[in-house]
Amino acid sequence: MTDSTNPPPLSGRRLQLAQIALMLGNFMVGISVAGPAAMLGELALGLDVSIQSAGMLIAYGAVVLALGSPLMAWLTGGMESRTLLIGSLLALTLGHIASALAPNYETLLAARMVMLVAAAIYTPQTASTAAMLVPLKDRSTAIAFVFLGWPLAMSVGLPLMTFFAAQLGWRPTLAIVAGVGAVCCTLLALTLPGGLKGQPVSLLTWGLLARNRMVVLLLLITCLQVSGQFLVFTFMGPLLERAGASAHTVGLCFAIYGIMAFVGSVIATQMVRPLGALLTGTIFLIGMLLGALVWTFGFGSIAVMAIGLALWGLGIAATNSMQQARLVAAAPSMAGASIALNTSAIYVAQAVGSGIGGFLFVRGMTDAIGFSAVAFLVAALVVMAMTRGAVSK
Repeated sequence: MTDSTNPPPLSGRRLQLAQIALMLGNFMVGISVAGPAAMLGELALGLDVSIQSAGMLIAYGAVVLALGSPLMAWLTGGMESRTLLIGSLLALTLGHIASALAPNYETLLAARMVMLVAAAIYTPQTASTAAMLVPLKDRSTAIAFVFLGWPLAMSVGLPLMTFFAAQLGWRPTLAIVAGVGAVCCTLLALTLPGGLKGQPVSLLTWGLLARNRMVVLLLLITCLQVSGQFLVFTFMGPLLERAGASAHTVGLCFAIYGIMAFVGSVIATQMVRPLGALLTGTIFLIGMLLGALVWTFGFGSIAVMAIGLALWGLGIAATNSMQQARLVAAAPSMAGASIALNTSAIYVAQAVGSGIGGFLFVRGMTDAIGFSAVAFLVAALVVMAMTRGAVSK
């Protein structure tokens, strides 16, 4: 997990500031990856493309991230964490500037592809870095905390992007995101200690992980539950509009979804110590399934759909945090590689969910979108139950 030459774990205020900086970096990655979902209408209108094509900005980006995450983990394994993390956020910042200036859809897509290659470094690197900052007994909690940046992106970042895109347009909105990236780079530079290095990732590492039954099952859970999530999430705005929601209501629903994700993550950080990561993750995954059922059967009623989003949102980030913690426990010496694979699984699932959702959306099969999401989440629960008796080797 760590290099023997690493400095000792941090404590006190210095540890808190470093963890906050890592968390805010994940906030930046979160709004970078999912940002198009918050302004699909504006992107489609401004670039003269269909809603489905605008949604494919997420799907194409997810493919790049899925391939890039394990590849970058291999190429950068053993390198100094502070340099990698700051460089990743700097590339995201520059990528948003280029995106804001893009004259057409193809140029915007190309800018996103390039900047998301750099983003592939950040999420797995934060998990392993957070683990290196604290003693062994505090690793699950530390990892869960730095991943609060993702639900924060959904609860604050995406609703604000929806608002700014409606008021100012998508180009100024992307420029604002670039400013956020610059702030996050500065915070990391000021707070994160140097000298932290994870274990290098070799080709042998991937083979060992592929033979680790627990790791494989956990990665499958990630693929299934995230696919179910992005079937709806990518097209959440247009789906709400089809049900009669105004632009203001769509932004409010994004906020509800994201706020509950943040709340769920905070609750999970408190539950994981007494209950363990398996039981905590199972509870929140069940919550996601209940939310998907409420959304699906309540489609057409904005109030009921909002309740479904609240229940669904409560579990999304908490479940992923528990997945990360369980992966670290399943193969501690290969945590950087396993978390990179989990990140890759997340992005594969985003592409799968967005692709299926787009296929169904353009054909007007809105009910099928919800039922497909439910099916994916049920399958994730079945695999989750299988991990109770799974062994690492």
